Amino acid sequence: MAASSFFFALFFFFLFSGGCSGDGEAAAKTYIVRVDAGSKPSIFPTHYHWYTSEFADPARILHTYDTVFHGFSASLTGAQASALLRHPNVLAAFEDRRRRLHTTRSPQFLGLRNQRGLWSESDYGSDVVVGVFDTGITPGRRSFSDQNLGPVPKRWKGVCEAGVGFSLKSCNRKIVGARFFSKGNEAAGRSAGPAIGINETVEFRSPRDADGHGTHTASTAAGRYTFQASMSGYAMGVAKGVAPKARIASYKVCWKDSGCFDSDILAAFDTAVKDGVDVISISIGGGDGVSSPYYLDPIAIGSYGAVANGVFVSASAGNDGPNEMSVTNLAPWLTTVGASTIDRNFPADVTLGNGVKLSGVSLYAGPPLEGKMYPLVYPGKSGVLSASLCMENSLDPNLVKGKIVICDRGSSPRVSKGLVVQKAGGIGMILANGMSNGEGLVGDAHVIPTAALGANEGDAVKSYIKLTAKPTATIDFRGTQLGIKPAPVVASFSGRGPNGLDPEILKPDLIAPGVNILAAWTDAVGPTGLPSDKRKTEFNILSGTSMACPHVSGAAALLKSAHPDWSPAMIRSAMMTTANLVDNRNQRISDESTGKNGSPYDFGAGHLHLDLAMDPGLVYDITNDDYVSFLCGIGYSNKIIQVITRLPANCPAKKPLPENLNYPSISALFLTSSKGVQRKTFIRTATNVGQPNAVYQVRVESVPKGVTISVKPTKLVFTEAVKKQSYVVTVTADTRNLELDDSGAAFGSLAWSDGKHVVRSPVAITEITMM
Repeated sequence: MAASSFFFALFFFFLFSGGCSGDGEAAAKTYIVRVDAGSKPSIFPTHYHWYTSEFADPARILHTYDTVFHGFSASLTGAQASALLRHPNVLAAFEDRRRRLHTTRSPQFLGLRNQRGLWSESDYGSDVVVGVFDTGITPGRRSFSDQNLGPVPKRWKGVCEAGVGFSLKSCNRKIVGARFFSKGNEAAGRSAGPAIGINETVEFRSPRDADGHGTHTASTAAGRYTFQASMSGYAMGVAKGVAPKARIASYKVCWKDSGCFDSDILAAFDTAVKDGVDVISISIGGGDGVSSPYYLDPIAIGSYGAVANGVFVSASAGNDGPNEMSVTNLAPWLTTVGASTIDRNFPADVTLGNGVKLSGVSLYAGPPLEGKMYPLVYPGKSGVLSASLCMENSLDPNLVKGKIVICDRGSSPRVSKGLVVQKAGGIGMILANGMSNGEGLVGDAHVIPTAALGANEGDAVKSYIKLTAKPTATIDFRGTQLGIKPAPVVASFSGRGPNGLDPEILKPDLIAPGVNILAAWTDAVGPTGLPSDKRKTEFNILSGTSMACPHVSGAAALLKSAHPDWSPAMIRSAMMTTANLVDNRNQRISDESTGKNGSPYDFGAGHLHLDLAMDPGLVYDITNDDYVSFLCGIGYSNKIIQVITRLPANCPAKKPLPENLNYPSISALFLTSSKGVQRKTFIRTATNVGQPNAVYQVRVESVPKGVTISVKPTKLVFTEAVKKQSYVVTVTADTRNLELDDSGAAFGSLAWSDGKHVVRSPVAITEITMM
């Protein structure tokens, strides 16, 4: 599609996608409006004066944006939005959307060591500010102590906003800033009713965390050393974030029950960059399972503005794995993080009446069953789906009272199923995975005795019930187990490639610990988050790519502190090219859902290894102009690019190749319709950040059948004067002889080495039907 017709189609989409009635006078909705800021008439002293004079009534404007984005968000009727779009200086307007959250020992598991290496080299990140976009933060937790921390960096411009349960004294030298953004959420509540909006009976109108998610992610990234930490005795030990001395700025954009809205998220990006954050951690993604184009995605737009200002942004890959093409947050300027296991587990054994013992996991901490056998029942035996899933009001008390109940995983929160069983009189629960979850298990702080089982063992329990007149079972909870092998393993829920928007860019970028992570917790809710759970805990154990993302955020803080002149792309490159491909058995990282070897579609470049990332040897840098060239290459018009970049673009007549973005990974796409030999070339430029005089030799590894990978030149020579060298990679594929895996791809890699450093790039070879 030509750029001009593409922009017209985009304009048409904006104009008619608002769900307006025929007369254009439907109830008001929130729109995010992108304005050509350079067109402001000089008569107006500020952009806000211009917006309120020419575009929208001041009472309707929610946020104005002037740092990562130029424009405003406002509550508008369909007619008003249509009229606004006819203004020559309005580049785009899109409807506000609701987003969702992607919901200790892990620093050592990343390769960090106490006495030397990146922790000591960076002073644990003390001069870096990590901005956490989430549900807020709980002050007063030991993880957020400022004891023995130096003064707040003088360049910091952020503030501490007071509100319900949060005073100016809630901030300190650790929590250096705290803000909350609610206008988009509240506007959605006014138009959609009480199902959306802020419920002040369970929420704090302040930066204080009523959900727990934000406190957990903040302390994972930058929590202080905290001794005798545990969740009800589980994971006992010293809790600490990846960057223990880094400063935290909390930006509350997500609200308990009502979620996170794009207009508020974009306002947080705009504010955080002005405040002076160095790193942004955002464990938030689309709520509809579909990745929007970058020009319709405020997370992509806001993060572009942040990265363009030198701020590193890490984002979670989503929890819709192991389905293919489930990875989210796909913009190439984002660092997209999938989830892995660590070498710690919380075993719970299910023993059946026939003596068979099945291995599961649990974080249940109440009175144990003490080996007593109880009757076992599977409500799904009746064929009623809601009963098999233990949905609210689906269980017959006459069937489940006094029994252990098997509940299938899915459709409702895992912990809420136990509450349903409890209400119906059940004594315990076995939570069984289905095929989509495979053998991937996560621990939960259940309200009744519960063990989670993988799909195979869940089927074994159901088979036992079917073949036994009076089935019985018991559950034994065995606490915390360390030294688990294999680890890391790709979590079954972790978002998987290929990239559904632009397959030329391999996503996710890498994986980090995201299963059963211990970190600080709010005092507002119990460990399950259920309203009826009145337990209090200083720490909680959660799983999700939400937990993996802040590991990378903390890692970026350490790298930024050790290398303040590195760009966000250089920091990401250092992590990717030094990532681990093997587990603690020295075997290829496997996929939890299948037990088979994982691939770059599962783990990207590999598992984060921070001590190696501190000294990567070579990095791949990417400038703002490079990203603009990429956007030109994927067919965006100059005006559409300006929606993302703020500045007018000038795409060349000859469209650039998007695969030549200087990314640390390589993705070669070949047409299935062109049988025979096909060839793709890629240009990469490496920057030497190691010893000034260095010689790197290339080696090509794990070349799949039907593929050849060649590199020219095969040697890169760096000197005091020559810090950058370019090379060309040629991937040749005979599509008649390609051996592809179940995802329709094959994988290899290339690595540059000077004898000390190994700088590795994954290479994905994929057949596609069209480009």
